[in-house]
Amino acid sequence: MITSVPRRDRRAVITGIGVIAPNGIGTDAWWAATTAGTSGIGRITRFDPSRYATQFAGEVDGFEAVDYIARRLTMQTDRWTWMGLAAAGMALDDASFRPAEHDPYSMGVITASSSGGNEFGQVEIQALWSKGASHVGAYQSIAWFYAATTGQISIRYGMKGACGVVVSEGAGGLDALAHGRRAVLRGVDTIVSGGVEAPIGPYALTCQMATGRLSSIAEATAYRPFDERATGYVPGEGGAILLIEDLESARRRGATSIYGEILGYGATHDGHHPWSLPPDARQLTRAVALALRDARIEPEEIDVVFADGAGSRGWDDLEEQALHAALGAHAANVPVSVPKTMTGRMYAGGASLDVASALFSMRHGVIPPAVHVDRPAAGCGLDIVREASRAADVRTALVVARGYGGFNSALVLRRTSDCPSPPTPTGGPDESSTLHL
Repeated sequence: MITSVPRRDRRAVITGIGVIAPNGIGTDAWWAATTAGTSGIGRITRFDPSRYATQFAGEVDGFEAVDYIARRLTMQTDRWTWMGLAAAGMALDDASFRPAEHDPYSMGVITASSSGGNEFGQVEIQALWSKGASHVGAYQSIAWFYAATTGQISIRYGMKGACGVVVSEGAGGLDALAHGRRAVLRGVDTIVSGGVEAPIGPYALTCQMATGRLSSIAEATAYRPFDERATGYVPGEGGAILLIEDLESARRRGATSIYGEILGYGATHDGHHPWSLPPDARQLTRAVALALRDARIEPEEIDVVFADGAGSRGWDDLEEQALHAALGAHAANVPVSVPKTMTGRMYAGGASLDVASALFSMRHGVIPPAVHVDRPAAGCGLDIVREASRAADVRTALVVARGYGGFNSALVLRRTSDCPSPPTPTGGPDESSTLHL
């Protein structure tokens, strides 16, 4: 039964993962490359970048949409939606979940996007200005739209329950998963969720460069968060789509691939300025503290942090401050990873791919590195996993994400076998909503 408030007798777990990334298509290829420290960043090949200050990005090579969807659908949709459909199919296959065997109203889709259908829009804009409005295709009206991927996944699999799209840039991947969790806690059995992005094109790159946060270093090693040489980030495409299920529902259908539980979530907004640094790390600290409170855990229980890793000194310094403020003395000891250094910042796709990394770290007992972070910034008080992967018993992970414009999000994940039984519901409000820092 769907209720208007979360039910603590339900638990939102991840049972399937699909990945499309610059360093690997599919979870096997991606995880092997990620743990080996293999980067997918290189000089842009999808167009001539010589006139742009930023010329390097994480592109997904070898991705062919027709391997995953009908050719007629590729004519109506953008590369970003192709990736979303492909990753969703992978997640469902990974979970051995067959949508046709379930009530359509018990399933939903909630994805994130920060820029919609860039490549499709690029072609139609060029047609508009070179040939006129009559040459703009009818599908432009839907292919660029932020909700297109959610809609296409819903249509393909007949998912008629809770559906939506989240637009909060780099924080979107976490926010979408949190909304999916909320839907499950309120009574929906299954949610396809996460984020993907395809922002590598002339117009899209121009928009990204306007933020002033991209690196202009013409090297594959340009993205170096928490490093003394940090000059900004490089963009990337792809991301991850995950299958969220109610734990008991998953067990009833015989699910055998349960990666972990979404245990806690917190989100805030800087409320400061559309693009300038906030004066302090207060709101990011609050987001992490809210996630810990929602998860009902202590900072010392966090075994790894997958950091946002903006790649510029001011933004990295604020994240370090937030982790120290929220985790206390434990912040200096907990391993911190930024696997996005191998893919570029993938906007809505980046945080959901970090969640996939956290879940695979739990399953395989290894934390991937932040590559190219050779010279940690002076005074950096974080234990950055760099140069090589690190073996670790990961039971509980914290994923941090920020979005352009002031969005802050944090998600706590726990290995399912280590999750305690949920507390007996009291009928009162969730205490996480009353936290003040």
